[in-house]
This record gives sequence, C-alpha cells and structure tokens, in this order.
Amino acid sequence: MKFNLIIVDDHKMFSDGLLSIFDSKEEYNILLTAKNGSHIIKYLEINSNEKIDLIITDVSMPEVDGITLSKYIKEKNRSIKILIVSMLNSLEVIEEFNKIGVEGYIPKNAEKKELLKAVDLILKGEKYFSKEITDVYLESKFLENKKKQIKLTKREIDVITLIAQEYTTKEIADKLCLSKHTIESYRKNLIAKLEVKNLAGLTRYALKMNYIK
Repeated sequence: MKFNLIIVDDHKMFSDGLLSIFDSKEEYNILLTAKNGSHIIKYLEINSNEKIDLIITDVSMPEVDGITLSKYIKEKNRSIKILIVSMLNSLEVIEEFNKIGVEGYIPKNAEKKELLKAVDLILKGEKYFSKEITDVYLESKFLENKKKQIKLTKREIDVITLIAQEYTTKEIADKLCLSKHTIESYRKNLIAKLEVKNLAGLTRYALKMNYIK
C-alpha cells in the first residue's frame, strides 16, 4: 500500500532533502511540494476527491503559514494527517497546533531516523511529538503550575527581580528604601520559599517567570 504525501516548505534545500528521503522508500508517493500554504489550499480545492494521507509542513511561510494551513485542512478534511517540521518550538506555537489537532511535531534538525519514525507512527493512526517539543510543553506547564502554587508578594518580586539584575544588597536596599538586613531576610526567605540553593537559583526562577522584561 502506498501513502500519498505532500511537502510544504519555503526552503527549497530542505524540501529537496525530504524528497530524497521519501524517494528511497517505496511505500511513499509524493503528490506535491509547495513553498507555502496557499498552493496547498488551491490544490485541495481542485482535487477534493484525491486521497491524501499526510501533509508535512513548516510553520513560518509566506502568504499562508503552517498554522493557518493546518486549521484549513482540519476544518475541510480531518482524515488528512499533519506533521509539523519546524525550528519554532515556543509554547504558544505548540499549544496552537495541539488545539488544531495535528498528529505530530518534530524539529527541523531531527535525524532522518526520527522523521521516518514519526511518519510511520502517524500513518498508523498514532501521534508523534519529539522529545524536544514535549520537553518545552512539559517545562512550561510545570512552571505555570509552580507559579500558581507559589505566591510571591509584590515586594518579594521586586527583590528577586533586582537580584536577577545583579544589584548588590546595598543597591537593592537603597532602591526599595529598606535596610540591608531586611533585604538579606527577603533573600533568605525567597531561597527557602522557592526551594533553590543560591542567588543563581533565584535568578533562574526570575527569568523563567518573566519578571525581567
């Protein structure tokens, strides 16, 4: 049984690389390669009855990007499976594709073996999200939950932000019109409250919580 695939990517070198990989596999037939989503939308409109098993698409593309294309595909024909192959791995993008219902997401620097594994599993009815993509999602959710659980006061946020910006205890005290002793107490309490070991831990927490803009 042959599976019909479509490749959408505005980088010719990358799409040519995918073509060479799938050309060596008898079970895959490349119906079309395109530089952006608008070409695929037109193709699907004209060839509405054609059997399409999987569309492999990038996210950032001119005219119609991967998110818009994926939404269109899932609205028109949910039986067409979608694999995202992109260097974009922000939580916002990953969550958007989860809402749309794409079947897979791997980074562009994934090895050939992982690409073929993803395609194989998706065509078997499973989903495949690379470890890199899953880690971004899980870490963000973990931090989101932790942020909800640990409530810092406005003053604590002021102190940890200034610590992360490398202000000294005296400089923080002067900025906040507090004593050095009070700032030291805040620092010790923050280390205990956030379960970190030192100032570097406080800095990492401040960065992850986006206290530093």
